[in-house]
Parts: sequence; C-alpha cells; structure tokens
Amino acid sequence: MPEAARQGATSGEVAELVSDAIATEVPHDALRLLGTSPTSGSTLGSFSFWHGYDPDFGREILREHYLGEDPLPIAELARRPSPVGVLGQGHQLLADHGVGSELRLALRDDRGVWGALGLARAPGRRPFDRADAHRVAELGSCLIAALRGYVTAGPLAPVAPSLPAGVMILGPDHRLRAITPQAVQWLTRERSCQELPRWASEAFLLGMSTQARKSARDPRVPTPTAWGPTVIHGRWVSYQGQPLDEDGVGDVAVVIHAAAGPQLLPVLCDWYGISKREQQVITDLCDGVAPKQIARRRKLSVHTVNDHLKAVFRKTGASGRDELITAVAG
Repeated sequence: MPEAARQGATSGEVAELVSDAIATEVPHDALRLLGTSPTSGSTLGSFSFWHGYDPDFGREILREHYLGEDPLPIAELARRPSPVGVLGQGHQLLADHGVGSELRLALRDDRGVWGALGLARAPGRRPFDRADAHRVAELGSCLIAALRGYVTAGPLAPVAPSLPAGVMILGPDHRLRAITPQAVQWLTRERSCQELPRWASEAFLLGMSTQARKSARDPRVPTPTAWGPTVIHGRWVSYQGQPLDEDGVGDVAVVIHAAAGPQLLPVLCDWYGISKREQQVITDLCDGVAPKQIARRRKLSVHTVNDHLKAVFRKTGASGRDELITAVAG
C-alpha cells in the first residue's frame, strides 16, 4: 500500500492490490477496507477501499451499520478475544443481495481500533468458516501496518492550499438539505483526489448524521469527527458533525475544514507512532517553547528533549523543527 500511494494509485487500484494479496490466504470475491485511527474514536472512517462489492449491497450494508442495525458492528468485534466474525445467508441483507457469506475483522492492537476488513463470497462458494476466520485474524497486524504505511506515504506538511470552512446541513431524514459554496469547493477537491463511489459518500453523511444525533441524546457518545489524510487530500481535512438542537431530532451540521493544531496532533501521533512523551514535546515546540524551556517544563534533561525530537524527526521524516511545526499547524 505505501508504494501504491507514492505512485499515485487510485483507491480502486489499491483495493485490488490488497484483495489480490489477501486472496492467497483467504479466497474471496469482494473486499472492503476501512481506515480510521484510535484517537478518532469513530467507526466512520477516514478513508476506505472497495473492490468487487455490488453498489446496492455496499450502500445497504453501510446504511445498516450507521442506523444501528448491524449484527456485527466494528465496536463489538473489537471487544472479542479474536476480533473476527462471519455473517451467512441467514442474514436477510446478504440473502437479498445474492451474497453467500461475509467475513469481518476489526483491525485492533494495543493502541486501539484502526479500521475494519470485510470479505465477501458469492452463493455456491464454500461459506467462510472458522479456519478462514483464524487465517484472516492473523493478518490483522499486517493490515494495520499497511494502513499506517499508506497514510504516512503522503506528505507530512500540507501541499494543497487551505480553503474556508464549509458547512452541509442534513435533515431529520439524513439527506442533504443545504450546502455552502465553501463546502462545494471541499467536496469538488475531494472527488478529484479520491476515487470513491458516490453512494459511499452518501453513506458517510448518514453516519455523521446518526452519530451526531446519538451524541445529543447521550453525553457519553462523542460528536463525530473524521480525518482525511494528506495522502488523499494534499492536507489533513476534518469532518465534524454537530446536532443543531438539544434532542437531536432536527438538523445536523457537518463542517469541513482544514485540520490543524491541538485537534490534529493526536491523530498525527497515532499514524506516525509517536509516544505520549514525544507528543508533549511537540506540543511545547508548537507553542514556541525552546528545548531548554521544554526540559524545565517537563522535568527532563535537554539531552532527553533533543532525543525525543530526533525520534519524532525519524518517525515522521521531518527535515527539522520548521517542517514539523508546519505539519501540525496545517
């Protein structure tokens, strides 16, 4: 995946490459791969890859998930000792769309959830079984590494110009009611950078709408935020959903804007494998604090602070402090 990203492969081409690689271990007819990050705490995903899925089935399977009707949601799979599950034709949605079985894997490690993998087989083929589930579960760490490699293959600092924040208004039926010219600009750029089916984009807005409404009704549910990486957009982009009433039954606003600063930093740290202590040093550096003062503030030696900075430069590929600060500042 990292090499494909560096060569400018489309999402469809990346999906086909991943499908071909997994097929040697677990044969299948279709693949879908969702990427997110532990910090985002959302199953909306930052990006996705689709190969071989019928559009109607793909649309309905996402709709089922976002409406809370999914019998194997990512969050549930992630809590299992082995984060994998199989749906058969006993599940009505699969039967309705001529799918024999679907194997699902939550991509989970010690840091959290990085996304999910779905593999489908047509009717008439052997349904996925425990052996398939075991083999695909063993691929989890490799897939997480591939997703991280894909994201970090993009430029660290922005290469695309920023745009003014845009807003989309979604009605109680989760459909688009209004959109600002600035949001149109963001979406136009997104479509030119990412080969994603329109129905997948519509399902993403459905997910934003439903999760925003849940957050209004339950304070334990965070408002939804998704982060689009520079490898796709040329800069980090944030999508944030916000209910416009207290009970979440009215409209929902989805704000699209350039991601930057304290909100972006934890996401960058996820993808680049930056430790908590290294993140603290970056925070101080972005606040204009010199290494000597960082050492005093964090009760560290200057040598240790510089070691942390060297580790960050190595992990991110940053040429120095200026590039690192630019990356975080967006």
